[in-house]
This record gives sequence, structure tokens and C-alpha cells, in this order.
Amino acid sequence: MKVGERGQVTIPKEIRERFGIQPNSEVEFHLVRGAIVLRKTPARLSLCRWKGKCRESLTALGYSSVDKYIDDVRGR
Repeated sequence: MKVGERGQVTIPKEIRERFGIQPNSEVEFHLVRGAIVLRKTPARLSLCRWKGKCRESLTALGYSSVDKYIDDVRGR
């Protein structure tokens, strides 16, 4: 495999399929003991969009906070 004029390479189809690398997938390059390692960037879970989603359900169950619900579930 050759590096193109602009520093680009094509990841073989078998590797892309095996690791779920699709167009617009984020990847990282690392140096490991003198070798270049390409790794798919782990997906980040954005918890901000879930903030407040359980408020109504917890209130309906009689809880004023998530902490009180967790304490109850854990038997504290």
C-alpha cells in the first residue's frame, strides 16, 4: 500500500468491516514501540441530553431525587 501525495491511505475493506469503520468514523493514530497504530475512536456518550428525563417518572413514584431512589433500591 502506498501513501498518496496528500498523505492519505485506504483502509482495506475487510478491516473497515471488521472494526465498523464507516465514512465519517473518527480514528486516532498512536505510536506504540516505534510502530504507528490506527485505532477507531471510542464513541462518547453524551449524558447531557439525558439530564432531567427521569424527573417526572421519579416524582410519580414518590421520589424527590435520583439519590433517594438509588438509596431505596440499594436498601439503605
